[in-house]
Formats: sequence, C-alpha cells, structure tokens
Amino acid sequence: MERQEALAAVEAKIKNRNLIKHMLATEAIMRSLARNLGKDVELWGITGLLHDIDMELCNGDMHVHSRLGADLVREMGVEEEVADAILRHNEAHGIVAATQLDMALYCADALTGLITTTALVRPDKKLASVEFKSIKKKYKEKGFAAGVNRKQIETCANLGLELDQFIELGLDAMKEIAADLGL
Repeated sequence: MERQEALAAVEAKIKNRNLIKHMLATEAIMRSLARNLGKDVELWGITGLLHDIDMELCNGDMHVHSRLGADLVREMGVEEEVADAILRHNEAHGIVAATQLDMALYCADALTGLITTTALVRPDKKLASVEFKSIKKKYKEKGFAAGVNRKQIETCANLGLELDQFIELGLDAMKEIAADLGL
C-alpha cells in the first residue's frame, strides 16, 4: 500500500483531527526507527499511520480496538505483519509483541503523547522550542501527562535503544513534521 492511499483511508475513517495528528506523529517516529534499525521505512511508516484506524469505529472500546483495525487493514491489502503489529499494540488483548515492528509500534505510540504534551505546555506551543532535556524532565514527573504509559515507552530497550536515544529520535522525527501536527 502506498502512503497516500493509507492517508486517504485514515482521513475517510477518522474525523478527529487530533487523532489523525497522533497517527501522523506515530508514523514519523516509526519511519525514524526504521531508518535507525535498517528496516523497511515505508512498511514501518504505514504501520504507524494506520495503527489507530479503527479508534472511532470502536468508540474507544479497548477490547475491540486493534482487532477491528487489524481486520480493516487486512481488507485494504496491507501486509500481514502490519496487521499483526496493529493488533499487538493494544495491551487489552494480552498478545505479546513478537517482532521488532510490533515492539516499535508499541513504544512509539506512547512516546507521541509525551512529546505532544510537552510542546503544548510551552508558551508558543511549538515543537521547535522543545528540547530533549525538557521532555526528560517532564518524563520524570508522574503527574505530567499522567495518561502516558512510561513503561510502554521504556520498552524501546527491546529494540536496543536507550531511553534518551529513543526520546531524541522521537522528538526529531516529530519536529520534521511539526507543520502537519500544528505544533
């Protein structure tokens, strides 16, 4: 599947602009991870872009979310490994991440929230003014972005990445698409 086709599918199924921005941010981090790990950048990017395609269809029901998404992307003709990663990124199903793609999606999904929230508390609300040290400081504050699962972010270690390296990689990736994210 080509990126434009995937983006069109996202825009057809998702009306919430913030959710689309989250999916774009996840895509950016996944592409950066793929480059860093020597993986298929397009495949990893599509996985990030499509990972929450069912969120509005399942009305946020985490016991349905990602099962429906995996089925949807299969119907769209996306590779099975993409569907598997989408299914496994949701802990509610109890299916453990098995591949690097699965693990990357799992940790990238959570990192977007931390980075976005850090940008939104800046006076200018822009990623350009966010520095790594700010994210790291906010990461340690359990009350900040309380919905962000820090343990999930820390699974970047399963990819051979140090937490600091992963956060910097994610921040840089999101800064590259800041205009698309409205940040």
